Amino acid sequence: MNWQGADKNIAKPFVSVIIPVFNDAHRLQICLEALGNQTYPENLYEVIVVDNGSDEAVEKIVGHFAQASVIVENRPGSYAARNKGIALAGGEIIAFTDADCIPGTDWIKKGVFNILRHPNCGLVGGKIEVFFKNPQRLTSVELYESLRAFPQKKYIEKLHFGATANMFTLKRVFDTVGLFNDKLTSGGDREWGQRVFYFGYKHVYAENACVAHPARFSFRQLHQKIARINSSGNHDLPAEGSQFHFNRVGCLMRFLIPPLKTIISKAFLEPRLPSTKDKLKLAFVLLYRHYVISAYRIHACFWMVHQKT
Repeated sequence: MNWQGADKNIAKPFVSVIIPVFNDAHRLQICLEALGNQTYPENLYEVIVVDNGSDEAVEKIVGHFAQASVIVENRPGSYAARNKGIALAGGEIIAFTDADCIPGTDWIKKGVFNILRHPNCGLVGGKIEVFFKNPQRLTSVELYESLRAFPQKKYIEKLHFGATANMFTLKRVFDTVGLFNDKLTSGGDREWGQRVFYFGYKHVYAENACVAHPARFSFRQLHQKIARINSSGNHDLPAEGSQFHFNRVGCLMRFLIPPLKTIISKAFLEPRLPSTKDKLKLAFVLLYRHYVISAYRIHACFWMVHQKT
């Protein structure tokens, strides 16, 4: 095995790959096929699929793959599922991906290599490359996703976390900083990753440890993502005790009036979009996204006003 300059006599650690799944058996099968074709020694990794209450025959799919096993976590939420997998993992290194992802054939090898070559490494976040139903005819939402989805390098270097669609860590890091917050339905990877950072561990971005992820295709799928994030409380509301909490008119004005100048500027100054048609598509998606997020923020704002009165 080529460890790209690392000591070839170094003991290769055992790796546990953890995949939460909820009713996504078809894409899970594709993911498991990719994991069955890894260049990492097959006796040095396991795949733990955590069924989070699926109606589909997840166990039957997993049964076709010798290195994979399935366990059940009935508490809803992908972070509860991941925690269940961590508790049963036998690996020194824990790798995470999602059922709808397709890891590259050297994904495990490159992830392990990046952890081993960086002392005091707390997590490695690999590249997440989106793909499309028809690359020649992107929908408006796919166009948006091609520009904005999964900026893992930014997550690692600026926001200090790695998206769990493609993340590696050491089991001992969980022993030190604790597990994922299983009360969160979204953003648990960010909360945990920032915890790891504040404990003094190094974060590493690995361009060469890549998984492919399908782009969201429709406005419905984009809405579902926004709903999941904002129902977890991950929205930018004013600080506790500020006058804004008690000003319903101010709340409406802040969220309902779209920042048209900013939206148009982002769309029309986007250098990766050569055509005016694509720039208009992007502007429409940004405007749609603004209003959907605003609806959730207004609801949260009015809820807090109600709690105060």
